[in-house]
Amino acid sequence: MRLAVLASGSGTLLDAMAAAGLPIEVVVVDRQCAVIDVAARHGIEYEVIERTDFSDAFDRDAFTDRVVATLADHDIDLVAMAGWGTILGPAAVAAFPGRIVNTHPALLPSFPGWHGVRDALAAGVKVTGCTVHVATELVDDGPILAQEAVTVLDDDDETSLHERIKAIERRLYTDTIRSILDRGAVT
Repeated sequence: MRLAVLASGSGTLLDAMAAAGLPIEVVVVDRQCAVIDVAARHGIEYEVIERTDFSDAFDRDAFTDRVVATLADHDIDLVAMAGWGTILGPAAVAAFPGRIVNTHPALLPSFPGWHGVRDALAAGVKVTGCTVHVATELVDDGPILAQEAVTVLDDDDETSLHERIKAIERRLYTDTIRSILDRGAVT
């Protein structure tokens, strides 16, 4: 299976995946970010499909079509989102049915959305964690592939808890993707 990574941020997940030897064919970014430097450092090709419109008029479908076309140009079989900031339209799921995976810093189905760590703290939970799941048209929905719990400490704030979750997430996501590649199928 040919693997692509969609990423938008600091690149810590990409760095962990590449350092673990996952065979990443291409990294796609939606903005100028540290991911580009991480990809370059690991010798991984990258493509920038910059999102410049953050208004209500953003043409999500046209942007998604550009992402899907880029992935198709690289003959990608499996797509791993790693801190990807743009919600893609239905064409992505149609092009890669059951073959887009994502990670989320909470134990789904609890606390979906961009602020999973903050929401878990606000709810007062004693345990949260991270989830690897198949991406669907709904945000942070889809079949769960792996989860691991992280205890919420009494003195945790959003930053400290998120850093502990990310340490688990880097290993769990990499191991889950490796398992998918070894099997040749997501499920």
